[in-house]
Amino acid sequence: MSSAHTPLDAHESGPVAPSRRDFLFLVTGSVAAVGTALTLWPFIDQMNPDAATIAAAGPVDVDVSHIEPGQRVVVLWAARPVFVVRRTPEALKELQNPQLLSQLRDPNSDEWQQPNYVKNWHRSIKPEFLVLVGVCTHLGCIPLFEPQPDPTNPAPNWPGGFFCPCHGSKYDLAGRVFQGVPAPYNLPAPPYHFPDDKTLRVGENPPGQTFDFNSILQV
Repeated sequence: MSSAHTPLDAHESGPVAPSRRDFLFLVTGSVAAVGTALTLWPFIDQMNPDAATIAAAGPVDVDVSHIEPGQRVVVLWAARPVFVVRRTPEALKELQNPQLLSQLRDPNSDEWQQPNYVKNWHRSIKPEFLVLVGVCTHLGCIPLFEPQPDPTNPAPNWPGGFFCPCHGSKYDLAGRVFQGVPAPYNLPAPPYHFPDDKTLRVGENPPGQTFDFNSILQV
């Protein structure tokens, strides 16, 4: 595993410092799209790693104390981009809005797209921090992060979240997919936990928990 890491973007603040050598890259930005670099991700080698690659991937640590409310960062684990979003209280409240829930295909996360320990209304261990594999479950494109979409956005009646520009699939800020879009499943959640108050460890289950990422339905 290479020891280098390459920031892809740093619009609002400096990159979060990696604490492991296998932390390959990081993207920061409070609202903006990730642009062409991530849109073209499906063409990069190892976009679809096999089970052995995932099993061999070591955990990646992220210092979440530097992530601002409303900000998203992206790290690489098992050759896949992982979105880490620090949600605001307003965003968390919206996740329980009955109008929103009525538009979702799998509002209760009944499909096997996450560990049992994040099968809840906010799809996370800590409500504030969302951790998802950022690959659309339709054809593997990288969804854009649009927590507050422009009213002229091509996805009407959408409160914001993740939008795949390839074929129009929409997800909310818990990664739950909307009805009537090509993507069949919610965005998957990787194994992860918080070894301390400021550290997120992606790729490792909490003590006493088991979850194999290869068991998800689709990514």
